[in-house]
Amino acid sequence: MELTLVPLLLPSIQSELGLSIGQLAWVFNSYGIAVAIGVLLGGWFGDAFNTKRVFSFGVLLFAFGSGVVALSGEVAPIIIGRILQGLGGGIFSPLIPLLLTRSSPDRPGRILIVWGSVAGYVAAFAPFLYGITLAVHSWSLAFVIFAVVSLAALVVVNGSPSDQIAADDTSPDYANLLRSPGLWLIFGYVFCTYGAITYYLFRLPLWLADNEYQLASIGFTLSTMWLSFSIISTLLRNWVDRPHLRIILLAAPILIAIGFPLAYFCHEISCLIVSAILIGSGLACSNAPSTHMVLKFAPKGMSAISASLDITFARLGGVVTVALLAQSMFGYAVITIGIMSIAGFIFALAANRINHGK
Repeated sequence: MELTLVPLLLPSIQSELGLSIGQLAWVFNSYGIAVAIGVLLGGWFGDAFNTKRVFSFGVLLFAFGSGVVALSGEVAPIIIGRILQGLGGGIFSPLIPLLLTRSSPDRPGRILIVWGSVAGYVAAFAPFLYGITLAVHSWSLAFVIFAVVSLAALVVVNGSPSDQIAADDTSPDYANLLRSPGLWLIFGYVFCTYGAITYYLFRLPLWLADNEYQLASIGFTLSTMWLSFSIISTLLRNWVDRPHLRIILLAAPILIAIGFPLAYFCHEISCLIVSAILIGSGLACSNAPSTHMVLKFAPKGMSAISASLDITFARLGGVVTVALLAQSMFGYAVITIGIMSIAGFIFALAANRINHGK
């Protein structure tokens, strides 16, 4: 919900607080930077301590940060709240795929992609429903919802039976991370694909608002993207543990390279919908499959920190891309995203060759 609703709220935040595009980029990017730091802590603590307790602490911190943002009326406390949100989200995020794959060791790719698709369905309808129901209220209401949902999740997790699964007792050797070229190729792939998609999520709502699209239309476009992500993820659930993984990874940067310029060069709502479908499909082809590859390449005893670095590179890709292109013309960004897509394709091709060699 944070990932899908916040881009929808950016025009309202900018208008109400009178922010420049540069200040708005900090509101958006502060979360991503904090996540990139938080996931490293979450990965380290997740390998060393009780997973459920670490997860719960992260969720609580995310909820507290959401409350800070909701009660803020100036840009500085909003950024502080976003940092707290990001640290909390970063701490619990890498533990989700780790616990899921431990619970389903025979079909790790399937369980990851089912998780992603279910979350995607929720994310898909959040901006659309918010746009047609609660958009008339202040943007701060969305952050109240984040806090309430987070606290509800905290109650559910701590009220469930203990599901702590013993982690690999191999002593971690961090030098092994540097000796795994396949792992770093996937990190490069994630940096490029998520960087492109994050910029799309940041810039598209602002660009559409500048072109006098209504909030409901912007929300519908974003919902289309996430719904496409969920549907494609569902369709891919039986393919990701098979040799098709190679094709799926290579498809993502191609879909992004086609979908991104379509939103710019064609202003019709039909083109925007097709663009959103292509970007959502690209995200589906890169999301769980890349995590699956990271866990395959991860050295023994270092699954949590590897999953953390996966999220770190995804967030850094988004932060760097938004920071570099936030004040650029949308047309210039098309070229940059095209270059990033080509780089992502090359990274995936090289990583697949290493994986096939294994």
